[in-house]
Amino acid sequence: MKYNFDEIVPRRNSNSYKWDSAANDDVLPFWVADMDFRTAPPVIEALEKRVQHGVFGYTKVPQAYYDAVTSWFERRHDFAFQKEWTLYTTGVVPALSAIIKALTVPGDKVILQTPVYNCFFSSVRNNGCEQAINQLIYKDNTYFIDFEDLEEKASDPQAKLLLLCSPHNPAGRVWRRDELERIGEICMRNGVIVVSDEIHCDLVFQGHKHIPYASLGNDFLQHSVTCTAPSKTFNMAGLHVANIHVADKSIRTKIDKALNINEVCEINPFGVDALIAAYNEGEAWLEALKTYLYDNYLLLKEKFAKHFPQFPVTHLEATYLVWVDCTVLQQSSTVIAERLLEKANVQINPGAMYGAGGDRFIRINIACPREMLEKGLERVRELRVMN
Repeated sequence: MKYNFDEIVPRRNSNSYKWDSAANDDVLPFWVADMDFRTAPPVIEALEKRVQHGVFGYTKVPQAYYDAVTSWFERRHDFAFQKEWTLYTTGVVPALSAIIKALTVPGDKVILQTPVYNCFFSSVRNNGCEQAINQLIYKDNTYFIDFEDLEEKASDPQAKLLLLCSPHNPAGRVWRRDELERIGEICMRNGVIVVSDEIHCDLVFQGHKHIPYASLGNDFLQHSVTCTAPSKTFNMAGLHVANIHVADKSIRTKIDKALNINEVCEINPFGVDALIAAYNEGEAWLEALKTYLYDNYLLLKEKFAKHFPQFPVTHLEATYLVWVDCTVLQQSSTVIAERLLEKANVQINPGAMYGAGGDRFIRINIACPREMLEKGLERVRELRVMN
């Protein structure tokens, strides 16, 4: 294999939030959504070159940055985000907070499709808005949108935005074109702007295709905001670089102002060079990564089917975050997570943190060398922690 994803890269004592948060050095972390693999070689080479330059002053974002973004999405997703639509910032979460600040006033409602990425809740709350919960329907080990309830939530005059997680974290869904179109039709009919968080868009597995919400047609494009970043794809979240794509000039102006108010309108030289290298030269690495991740998923499914058949594993269409149904235990996911940590030194995310519909589930990050994943699953099996 050209890329060695089996390599164990020591991360403990590297100020890693994922690895250095546990009191016990024997803990295996399968929680925080970053990967235990080195990033793509072209990214490392670009960063090494930047370090050798030795001067790290204020950064001007070059045309090559926008060209890389446009070319990547045109090649990978058949849709080109234009330079004039694009605002750069330090991350998708700061982007979401700035977007909500720009397009709502305190007391407005923001629609969330739970269970969903936990930072959505804080971004809404921190801007003084209310959450309107459109809970997803769980059926046959996967998730579907409750369109009847979405229609009701969107028809509320106080509802101004829908935060769309596409692909969805933690459900692992890649929304189909007809699903996205129906979301858009409901929202446009009710004057609700769709804010599409597409940070996981490059981690889609065979048989599924990510469709950028903005690509559905001009009306969808003009009544939406899209957030993207190379951070999940290339394991470079710590470099703090992301983009907001807004075709409508008046909406873009409001968001640009909010980015400046929140002081998240500058990015660092490492993020700029890393993005350019990743998007221009990282495709071969990404394809190898996706194959490795999906094999990890198949391994986890096999182990659960053999040793824990009472815990259904949700179908994984995208991301490296596996959602497991623990309803049979009739216990809070927080209790389950505490027991896994205490008894097996295995750390996962309790589903309760992802809102309504999540509490009887756990989320497992499988973006690690296979040896580590096997070791963690074996600990759980030997200690019968899930029984």
